[in-house]
Amino acid sequence: MGIRPALQNFDRVAATRQLNERSEPMSLQARKTTGLTLVEMTLVIATIAIMAGLAVPAMRALVRSFQSEGGAISMINAALNSARTMAVSRQRYVGIRFQKLCTSTDPADPLKGLMDAPQYMIFIEHVQTTSTFDLEDGFQAVEGLEPVKLPSPMGVMELNWIAKDADIDEPFELSDATTFSIVFSPAGKLVTHDVRVRNRDGVYRPDNTAGSNKESRDDVFNSAANICKPKVGTFVPRGMFLQDDYFPRKNGSAGQTDGLNYGLGEEPGCTSFVIYQTPQLRVVYDKKIAWTGYLSGLATKAFYVSPYTGNLISAK
Repeated sequence: MGIRPALQNFDRVAATRQLNERSEPMSLQARKTTGLTLVEMTLVIATIAIMAGLAVPAMRALVRSFQSEGGAISMINAALNSARTMAVSRQRYVGIRFQKLCTSTDPADPLKGLMDAPQYMIFIEHVQTTSTFDLEDGFQAVEGLEPVKLPSPMGVMELNWIAKDADIDEPFELSDATTFSIVFSPAGKLVTHDVRVRNRDGVYRPDNTAGSNKESRDDVFNSAANICKPKVGTFVPRGMFLQDDYFPRKNGSAGQTDGLNYGLGEEPGCTSFVIYQTPQLRVVYDKKIAWTGYLSGLATKAFYVSPYTGNLISAK
């Protein structure tokens, strides 16, 4: 073989070797892009864990903001503005009813568990009923609007008639204080219109047991008999909140002939309230010093409803 052919052969071998060396890293890189190594997977998991750890405190802070007094005020303000708007658009009296959920399963003691029961806002509107006990002050729940639960462990209370410990040391008095309504006129103005809330059938103390001719299927406001009785046979419990048929302070009030007093009867619309904490109230209530031990201090921090805008104004 001559020198020239030998050199050409050598060049071809060298070029082939260089091409193989260059293609090897590209092949390795291609293999790497098809998946993650153990180290890379570990880094990804660690990053996700760190991000989740950072998100938990932020989420907790968000939840606490809704459970704070400021969060409750925002909810109440929004509800009042909606009620005021509905009063104008529907040209009738519309309001917000504040009331604790009836959690008792004993019709003879419907206020059992009242202290720890959650409190709700219920949209109510004035209606003209045709029942035997028809009243000019008759209100019922606005159809299609679900009651709104207030954040726990807070609650709202009307203090206008409370001035001493004896005014709020019984379950019916606690029920009366935590059940009140804020009402707007068709002109959108805050009014102290008398309020008596009842089921949408307008029935006085309905009873849905077999053979009764006083039935109501209202799932919001109903009687102690229909809310507290357990489901037996064809009977199905109805309602969430006791209607205003249990307050004997007015003689001959809407046909009430017995002495049942659950603090629920006709009363004028409210214009102010306070926000309380259930754990603190429970301690002094059990000692029968709710006013001097806690509530009197809240009286100076009451929230008032603007008669023109419907917005809350703090007394602080």
